[in-house]
Amino acid sequence: MPRQHPARSRERSVARFEELYESAFGDVLGYLLRRTEDPDHAADLVADVFTAVWARIDDVPSGDQARPWVFGVARNVLANHRRGARRRNALAARLRADLSGVTVTPPEERDSGLGEVGKVFRALPERDREILSLAGWEQLDAGQIAVVLGCARGTARVRLHRARGRFARALRKAGLETGTRTSSSAVTPHPQRSTSLRGADR
Repeated sequence: MPRQHPARSRERSVARFEELYESAFGDVLGYLLRRTEDPDHAADLVADVFTAVWARIDDVPSGDQARPWVFGVARNVLANHRRGARRRNALAARLRADLSGVTVTPPEERDSGLGEVGKVFRALPERDREILSLAGWEQLDAGQIAVVLGCARGTARVRLHRARGRFARALRKAGLETGTRTSSSAVTPHPQRSTSLRGADR
C-alpha cells in the first residue's frame, strides 16, 4: 500500500476541517446557546468543540454521520464544562464557609505608624509593590520569586534589591525611619497576621 505524502495528508485534513466548520458551526453554536445561560460561555465552548474536532479530524466519520459526530463532541465538551463548574462552585462554597469566621484587621489599625508606611508603599510602582510583597508577605526568597515572575534568579535578586532601595528612599523622603540596612529586608513590608490564614490581612 503506497504511503501518503504528509503535506497532502495535511491538506486533506485542513479541507475536511474547514468543510465541517462551515457546515456545522451555526448548528453547534445553537446547540450550546440552548444549553448555557451565558452567550459568552457558549462562544468559548464552541471554540473548544472545534479545537477537539481538529485534534480528532482523522476520526470524523464520512457522509451524513459527520454532523451528529460533531454534536457528540459538543455534548462531551459541555459535560466537561458543567463538571468543572460544579467543582468550582463546591470549592467556592467550602472557602466561604472556611472564611466566614475570619476577621481582617488592617496593619495600620494595630500600629498607626504602619499607616504612613502603607501610603508610601502604595505609591510605589506596581512592579516594585509586587516583588516586595512576594518577599515580605509570601516570604519567598529570590529563587522562588524568580519562579513566580518567570525570570532568572539573578534577575529577581537585582529587581528585589532595587525595589527595596527605592522603597527606602521613598520612606526617607516621607520622613520615616528605615533603619541602617536600607537595601535589606528591613524595608520589605512584613505585616503581622491576625489570623492563621496566610495572607488574610492584606
